Amino acid sequence: MNVRRFRALFERGASYAEIAAACGVDWRTAKKYLHQPAAAVPPAATSRKGTQLRVIDAFAGVVDAMLRRDIRLPAAVIHERLVAEHGFAHTYQRVKLYVAEARPRIAAELGDIDPLEGLHRRFEVTPGSQAQVDWGDEGEILAHVGIGKVYSFHMVLSWSRDPFICYTTSADLVTFFDCHRRGFAHFGGVPGTLVYDRTKTIVKRHVRPGAAVPLHPEAAAFAEHYGFVIDVLAARRPTGKGRVERQVDIGREHVLAGRRFDGLAQMDAAFAGWVPIRHGQVHRTHLDLIGQRAVVDRAALKPLPDLPYLVAEAHLRRVGKDCLISFEASLYSVPAKAIRAGQRVVVRASIDTVAITALPVDGAGLLAVHPRARQRGQWVVDEAHWDGLPDGRTRATILDPPPDPFEPGNPAAASSPASALSALLTVNPGATAPVATRSLRDYERAAGTHTLGVTR
Repeated sequence: MNVRRFRALFERGASYAEIAAACGVDWRTAKKYLHQPAAAVPPAATSRKGTQLRVIDAFAGVVDAMLRRDIRLPAAVIHERLVAEHGFAHTYQRVKLYVAEARPRIAAELGDIDPLEGLHRRFEVTPGSQAQVDWGDEGEILAHVGIGKVYSFHMVLSWSRDPFICYTTSADLVTFFDCHRRGFAHFGGVPGTLVYDRTKTIVKRHVRPGAAVPLHPEAAAFAEHYGFVIDVLAARRPTGKGRVERQVDIGREHVLAGRRFDGLAQMDAAFAGWVPIRHGQVHRTHLDLIGQRAVVDRAALKPLPDLPYLVAEAHLRRVGKDCLISFEASLYSVPAKAIRAGQRVVVRASIDTVAITALPVDGAGLLAVHPRARQRGQWVVDEAHWDGLPDGRTRATILDPPPDPFEPGNPAAASSPASALSALLTVNPGATAPVATRSLRDYERAAGTHTLGVTR
């Protein structure tokens, strides 16, 4: 019902009956709203919820029975079984909405309700004792300069909420711990504990809940070198690192939103410019200036070791016949004189270099060290590695001149003059072209020099 249309028609002189006929309402309704203030809101239509049967209602008993057998059965599994076993021909969304209503009701019937579900223990830390780490996915923010994916690395000191953010194009093991080194340098020290999700750069493999988590060897060695303890969260417990989870959103909103960047360096500079602003803000939880707490938090950190720990991933690769190995979709050369086609080699990649070594069975020597490719599909080749291999310079071609029939070494020169002439004609196909013959008198007449009576 469009009340504004009532008033527009009324102002043009239409009667109540004419307005009612044009708008499809009773004339009394039109009169009622025309005599109310212009800001009056028309009544909301009555809800139709519950007045019609839903398609899922015919299967409600089946779904309830499934939930009574297993109250935690996912809605996706229930939809799959309804389609396969009961002829349900509708979307998953209808099952999902019904299960969301039915699960609490059936759990109450079964008495299978955890009174602590949805609750968690709040913890507090002391200065320098903990930092939390997480990744953020910034998507295609640099797609216009040819960078398809950008990630943000976040480290937050838990006591002060002092942030560190840097931006990368990879989230692999080497980049992950290089970002740690940058974070420690930013804070000027190392926290006592770092809190992580169960990512593959920290956890070697997943285990059942409650079991001890096996750490990735490189992560354990890195933590031992810098002197911090790895704290791995339980599965599906994001509240355990809520400080950094919130920091991912804050960094995206305050550093990146509404800005255009042409490279990672500009993004890092934008974070550096935002840090003083963040330090000047009062945090809503501890109600202190973040910058004041950051001074205390940083002073309590452990000192950095004298030498950094350089993480290098090890990969096994096969050498091709062209003396190249493939790593991360780029090609790197190895010396031809030190390898054989099909040989297996070990590739150790750091943040800046790629080192290629032979296996112990082949002598275990260092074969090559290259700068790491910055883009997929690059060729990183040392031309000296191909020394001794054919380079294609011997594949030149020439066009030999025809043999001279009168050359002393030519057998045709020793024969008769007729044979020599025949050989010449054979060598030069143009000599066999038909030629017209004329009398010399024809040429004299053409030149005007012909003399009558003179015979030649």
